Amino acid sequence: MATNNAPLSVRGLTKIYPAFELRDVSFDLVPGTITGFIGRNGAGKTTTLNSLLGFIRPDGGEVRFHGLDMKTSAEEIKRRIGFVSAGMTYYTRKKLKTITDVTRSFYPTWDNGAYKKYMAQFGLDESKTPAALSNGMKIKYALALALSHGADLMLLDEPTSGLDPVSREELIEIFLSLRDAGKTVLFSTHITSDLDKCADRILFLQKGRLTADMGLEEFRSAYLLAEIQGDLPENIKAISQGVCRVRDGFTVLLNAEDAKRLDVSCRPATLDEIMVHLDKEESAQ
Repeated sequence: MATNNAPLSVRGLTKIYPAFELRDVSFDLVPGTITGFIGRNGAGKTTTLNSLLGFIRPDGGEVRFHGLDMKTSAEEIKRRIGFVSAGMTYYTRKKLKTITDVTRSFYPTWDNGAYKKYMAQFGLDESKTPAALSNGMKIKYALALALSHGADLMLLDEPTSGLDPVSREELIEIFLSLRDAGKTVLFSTHITSDLDKCADRILFLQKGRLTADMGLEEFRSAYLLAEIQGDLPENIKAISQGVCRVRDGFTVLLNAEDAKRLDVSCRPATLDEIMVHLDKEESAQ
């Protein structure tokens, strides 16, 4: 049972579908940090977030926000969390001011000064409609709304998906500024290069199961990548954590300790390379 007051504490979260199972997912978020939630498409990231927020009913497990249960403290929890997704939609022809007025009515703690500050900071114009906004600006507007009602935990589902590099960089800077202000961020994405720039911790989901929960640097330093030209030696293949074919040979992910015992040149692996190689290994089993 979750007993701490972490911004988000999850124990044994389970959701079972005929063709997919989310099984026994457990983790705690550390206040004032950015946690990257990674895994290939279909690994269960969105199912996890939807279960946390009550959009779908989990089949098992316990979820607490700041020690509170959504079943008994929904109003307090919804005030303190903000959910932002690349797939969020608004009334496309309504002005932002109208949407804001409706949103404000649900939150007694709404801070209009904060709202004006974030709208100016993000370069948003209330007279525009969502249809006139780029995807990046829509994410910024969703962030402005969430921050204006006092959210101190941000749940972000693929917020940089489909954005150009400049827009992604702008959002990453915003996420870092939120962390600097003491906010806690759970950032679900398959664009791992974004997490290389901002994440403190990594949650790695594979086929509905959480296989890693650790600091980003700890996660990266646990592996090294060997680049093998020609045939793949059996002694390296036997201890590999994942193999990918490349034009002139193979790349092989190795545990750092195993790599030190081999007579093979290795280099640090990127987060993207680690995820791809581990998923290849998982799929092969």
